[in-house]
Amino acid sequence: MKEEIVQLIVARLTRDAEPLAAAFQASRSEVGVRYCCVDDLLPEELARRIHERFPKPEAMRLMDSFREKKYTSKSFDKFDPLLADITFAVQDPRVLAVVERITGIQQQIPDASLYAGGLSAMTQGHFLGPHIDNSHEASRQYYRTLNLLYYVSPDWSLENGGNLELWDRQVRQRATIVSKFNRLALMETTPTSWHSVSKVAVDRTRCCVSNYYFSPRSPTGSDYFNVTSFSAWPNQPVRRALARLDNGLRQAVRWLAPQGLGKKDVYEGPKQ
Repeated sequence: MKEEIVQLIVARLTRDAEPLAAAFQASRSEVGVRYCCVDDLLPEELARRIHERFPKPEAMRLMDSFREKKYTSKSFDKFDPLLADITFAVQDPRVLAVVERITGIQQQIPDASLYAGGLSAMTQGHFLGPHIDNSHEASRQYYRTLNLLYYVSPDWSLENGGNLELWDRQVRQRATIVSKFNRLALMETTPTSWHSVSKVAVDRTRCCVSNYYFSPRSPTGSDYFNVTSFSAWPNQPVRRALARLDNGLRQAVRWLAPQGLGKKDVYEGPKQ
């Protein structure tokens, strides 16, 4: 099934490669973070099947702190093979080549270990606070360059919450991307690509297949390193202050222990 999905994604991206490339570059004028959206990525029946095969939240790992609240998993051996197929299809070299054409970001490599990727599910009240992603993968050899987020919850609307938010450098102005069913969002990763997921407002589950690309080339042209660093929404000044302290402590730990202190949460199974 993975090969069929790869061919479908390549065909869909290729069909609109030029307008998607134009949209990706033009989006910088909104909040300074480049992005574009590919709607109807896969045939609707296939996208619905992916959603139907998604694991129940209780079969996933709950991440719960002042920074975020969501379920995640990369335990594909426990789930329907279709979920691994869609995840690793996005990492196929043919898909990557078209994505490079759209974004203009070159020399990218997929995140085969799913250091940052996998499945996520957010239920009512769940959120992901404004943050910038960690700059590198586990070995710190490659810079993170692109987020590829595929949403598979049918009939998802703006009013449901759980939508992707991109922010300016001061985390004051935002651009909202609805987590629309069968939509693939491409978003660049830089030291200032602040983004968040608004709180889910309805008694439903927002499901997402996440992938990330990396590159030996710095997105800024100069060397840098940062851990995942959080801020807070503009109406949360106390939480912003707490986040700054938290970021500083975690950044200091990573300078002292470059590989971190905990066990790496990476995928070690077959890539399908």
